[in-house]
Amino acid sequence: MRRGIVVTAHPGVEELAACAEESGFSSFWVYDTPMLHGDPFVALALCAKATSRIKLGIGVTSPALRSAPAAASGLASLNALAPGRIICGVGTGNTARRTLGMPPTTTDELGQFTAALQNLCAGRSAEYREGERVSQVRFLHIEQHVNTAEPIEFVVAALGTKAAAVAGRRGTGIISFGLLDPAAWRAFHDARREAGGAESGADSYLMTSLYVLEEGEDPSGDRARDATGHIALSLLTYAADKPSLAEALSAEERAAVRRLLDRRGSTFTALYANYLGRIAPADRDLVLPSLMERLTLVGTRDALLARIATMERAGIDELVFQPVIDPPTEMAGIAKLMS
Repeated sequence: MRRGIVVTAHPGVEELAACAEESGFSSFWVYDTPMLHGDPFVALALCAKATSRIKLGIGVTSPALRSAPAAASGLASLNALAPGRIICGVGTGNTARRTLGMPPTTTDELGQFTAALQNLCAGRSAEYREGERVSQVRFLHIEQHVNTAEPIEFVVAALGTKAAAVAGRRGTGIISFGLLDPAAWRAFHDARREAGGAESGADSYLMTSLYVLEEGEDPSGDRARDATGHIALSLLTYAADKPSLAEALSAEERAAVRRLLDRRGSTFTALYANYLGRIAPADRDLVLPSLMERLTLVGTRDALLARIATMERAGIDELVFQPVIDPPTEMAGIAKLMS
């Protein structure tokens, strides 16, 4: 199975991209989370100049963040810097929309936005609408400023089968965050096929975190919680905003959501403090073993390899890991484990 890296956009990100390329990773992704982290297009432009082989991904943008022409301009500009190495993840914007106090967009909007990006980035025209006014737009000076000749890989972010069906209708791959259940992935692939998506060339990516236990180490000890806690807390913050998700959690997990809210409140600045970054030691108790097991990969070398093999059989082509403690050291460990 291929392996990738995902990080937040920040100064110096290009050094991590170069390290990932040198370590043999297939892809390097940057989250698209305005008001939380830096800009992914700026970050990946730096990464494009610092690398020559590794694929560079946006993970993920949304129709609620940018118009299709603006997003396509950024993608085609990156494609001019790193021809044929760009991946664009597209989603409804769960995290990014919540930071703005807004709900995610609909799957219909997701499909329309993905289609527009695919057309524009391939040099074709797409419909652009503002209110009742509609026009057809396309790049006017392709060879001078952007690259539409080399293909850009598109993947749709899926939490359920509706988004997977969008991937099928658009002929794209699938990306998901913290979803390690093989049965869910088989359902995604079935939904993509049923919607008419060709399997050939449409890859599946899973974003998570990984921690290799040493001999006799506690699988829910501080070191394991620190390495994976950002993934676990992302679910708790989502559940804090979405009662229907909280109701589906266990009693212990719902109690963790309440503790999170008691500590941080429900405002933007409190709830998202260091979101998708290394957790504070005071929050380790929120990283429950059940969340670590469901959302992340923690175990001995042999146990991890067995679990990774199971996910590969479920149709996942690439695992994309987020290191938060010591990224170069963690990347080296992942590369060694999966080589």
